[in-house]
Amino acid sequence: MTLQLRMGRVKWFDNNKGYGLIVARDIEQEVYVNKKAIANTKNKALTEGQDVEFSVIKTAAGLEAADVIGF
Repeated sequence: MTLQLRMGRVKWFDNNKGYGLIVARDIEQEVYVNKKAIANTKNKALTEGQDVEFSVIKTAAGLEAADVIGF
């Protein structure tokens, strides 16, 4: 497992389903995000267009966000 710290912006996030996509700034690639990965909010929610800092985990399914901090 390789962790890389990235900055990005929330493309969309479905609060009811608890997942969405982040676009990483430096690689301009979509990264899956699950509400379990959100570190700094009690309600574990993100909003479209919100700036975030996160780690990227490369999985068999693609890139996944971890330790997400929203600003």
